[in-house]
Amino acid sequence: MAIRIHTPWNKDRIIGQKKPLQISHIWGIRIRLELEGRTRDLALFNLGLYSKLRGCDLVKLKVSDVVCGRSALRRTNVVQQKTGSPVQFEITPNTGESILAWVKKAELKASDYLFKSRIHGAEHISTRQYNRIFHGWIDKLGLDTSLYSTHSLRRTKPYLIYKKTKNLRVVQLLLGHKKLESTVCYLGIEVDDALEISESIEI
Repeated sequence: MAIRIHTPWNKDRIIGQKKPLQISHIWGIRIRLELEGRTRDLALFNLGLYSKLRGCDLVKLKVSDVVCGRSALRRTNVVQQKTGSPVQFEITPNTGESILAWVKKAELKASDYLFKSRIHGAEHISTRQYNRIFHGWIDKLGLDTSLYSTHSLRRTKPYLIYKKTKNLRVVQLLLGHKKLESTVCYLGIEVDDALEISESIEI
């Protein structure tokens, strides 16, 4: 009788926290999308970066969540699917412009999903589709796509904020984490980070 060998699902895969994007990656993706005239993808990228939302929350945004009349909102609130807690995020002027350009091009109404599915018009793109789109951006930069995921986009700005300020509470609020321990794990803070902060303070 032949023995069936079970192959682990994660064989040859890199698991764990995905890397945040670097500033050079951000501009590399943004410039390519602008030059290629990919209006929807530019709005998706900018909003994913600045909203710090999980993919499941980002794809479900409606036009009314980020636009009022003919203007993009400066701030908005979203109830997170995973935690059921509200989280607030800012919409920068550049992000607002890219959103309005997409809304105008796609002729979207306030009640429409911002990122509608091209197959099923009444629905939003799936998280799987979002992941494919994201990996297309990463691949064009010549980066190893196994090291990044859509969660990289969610992590990027909080990671940069922490590196600049070392303020965990700020990052916790921005991400909508209930426990500070979750933020510590999320950012991958190590002993070196703690020592660096300690060394910078003289008594």
